[in-house]
Amino acid sequence: MRRAVAWRLLPTLAAVAVGVGVVVVQAMPEASAATGGVTGYATQNGGTTGGAGGQTVRATTGTAIHQALCSRASSSTPIIIQVEGTINHGNTTKVSGSSCNTAEDKIELKEISNVTIIGVGSGAVFDQLGIHIRDSSNIIIQNVTVRNVKKSGSPTSNGGDAIGMESTVRNVWVDHATLEASGGEDQGFDGLFDMKDDTQYVTLSYSILRNSGRGGLIGSSESDLGNSFITFHHNSYQNIDSRTPLLRGGTAHIYNNYYVGLTKSGINSRAGGKARVDNNYFKNSADVLGTFYTDAAGYWQVNGNIFDNVTWSAKASDNNPAGPNPTSNTSVSIPYSFALDPASCVPDVVTRTAGANTGLQVSNGSCTPTSPTGGPTGGPSSSPSSPRPSSPAPSSPTATPGGTNLSIGAGSDGSSKASGTSYGDVRDGDMSTYWSPSGTTGSISIKWGSATAISRINIREASGATGNIRNWRVLNGDTGAVLATGTGAGVISFARTSMNKVTFEITSATAAPRVAEFETYA
Repeated sequence: MRRAVAWRLLPTLAAVAVGVGVVVVQAMPEASAATGGVTGYATQNGGTTGGAGGQTVRATTGTAIHQALCSRASSSTPIIIQVEGTINHGNTTKVSGSSCNTAEDKIELKEISNVTIIGVGSGAVFDQLGIHIRDSSNIIIQNVTVRNVKKSGSPTSNGGDAIGMESTVRNVWVDHATLEASGGEDQGFDGLFDMKDDTQYVTLSYSILRNSGRGGLIGSSESDLGNSFITFHHNSYQNIDSRTPLLRGGTAHIYNNYYVGLTKSGINSRAGGKARVDNNYFKNSADVLGTFYTDAAGYWQVNGNIFDNVTWSAKASDNNPAGPNPTSNTSVSIPYSFALDPASCVPDVVTRTAGANTGLQVSNGSCTPTSPTGGPTGGPSSSPSSPRPSSPAPSSPTATPGGTNLSIGAGSDGSSKASGTSYGDVRDGDMSTYWSPSGTTGSISIKWGSATAISRINIREASGATGNIRNWRVLNGDTGAVLATGTGAGVISFARTSMNKVTFEITSATAAPRVAEFETYA
């Protein structure tokens, strides 16, 4: 495993076909390969630097990502791939070359090293297309959304895993990602973040994992025990049945994560696994820690966690919950430095920092989000804010663009509505009425009888709810395409688009959102 030293750029990439969506952004003759913001076990074993020091290219299709990998001088030539747009089966094909080994039904990082994939601009969404890491090392994946990857039904990809690693994988950092499904195994989905067959030195940080039957596993069976040294911190687990994670053998450090709605079980340490569980917040969940579904014992060290409305099942031969009063049954030594937020502030700080398109904010260890001082691989070239044409800083919630508000007289619908609120309240010109979803997330849409061109919307929060909206996406309601992403309500601009319906989707909030007006402008 190569150490954190200065990489000298190898010969520049060969001219890359514009038709597959690759653009060379910047070539740096020499750059630092300092680990930058890398944390946890990914800092060990020589560190994780991804594509630091390599050429930076832009990709807008899956084929372009593969093309960038295949156009390198060798399979270990460092490269930073900036990704923008929706990557799916329709724009992902196999590309051949001596420096790659790709496939058409997934993003294939196979038998390669020294690669960074980072979402930029209006965001990178891998739609029904998983990311597969096999026989590879020194990989960074940052600021991306991977959703609805299936192992059965159509289309299928990556065995149903959003991100899957297997077969001698070393040093991977996945950061500020959103990994989501739309159900469990019966609906065709598998794990969101799986590691097996000799995967080691991995960190998952500041990410959202939600709406899945399975959060992820470390080890595919009771005999697959060579996977180890995994860190999970400042992640948000929402509406997951189990496996947050499932740890078979090996060592995991799990700290400052926020768990809500774990319906069957949570951290499942078994077959000799050792989990150090520090300052996490568990809420409205069942059996959040223990050894479940086996008599092969696992172990845990617990410190400073909060268990808020957590229920525990009875002990049995194949069921050993750690609660209702969890105590340590092992000791786990951590070889790297880390700063712990108090568990009491974890719900707030994780909600404000985790997931794609949150500005790569991190906690300062005192419950306060802070912006990174540099790019994820030690240089500014890979920052998702450079460029960020479709994610401008929102204006004041009370600011109003010039022109006619096209929402007046239009129709509206949404994902859900809280009691006493209405979809139509967002287009009545009255700031005293509002729409609110039935939970803290949901979507509201404006629709017209014929295609209407707009380039700006203004989301105005009701009095007393200003600042509740955190992360959002603006979608073309006709195609599902992401027009813009960002944080906070206000004026949002994007490329002028004709559509019959525009949707504002709230993906996280500090409290129940209240949208008084959803204005649209040409």
